Amino acid sequence: MAIRQMLRRSLSSEKRLATDVPKGHFAVYVGQSQMKRFVVPLSFLNNPLFQDLLSRAEEEFGFNHPMGGITIPCSEDAFVDLVSRLSRT
Repeated sequence: MAIRQMLRRSLSSEKRLATDVPKGHFAVYVGQSQMKRFVVPLSFLNNPLFQDLLSRAEEEFGFNHPMGGITIPCSEDAFVDLVSRLSRT
């Protein structure tokens, strides 16, 4: 699926450095039991749908993100669906 490739997903169990995130992007960890790492464009931060998702993540996790990136408590499929909608706008 093209959207999955665009997100540059990698398993969260792999060690990643901040330099693995290209300029203009940031890492998020998505999942409910097993976290998966995605790299998304910073432009998503301006979108109300993504902002709502981040607000829900803040309610559940606060600002403590031990994985080294923002942790988002939703299914991988729901996240990919949201990102695909954001990419079309």
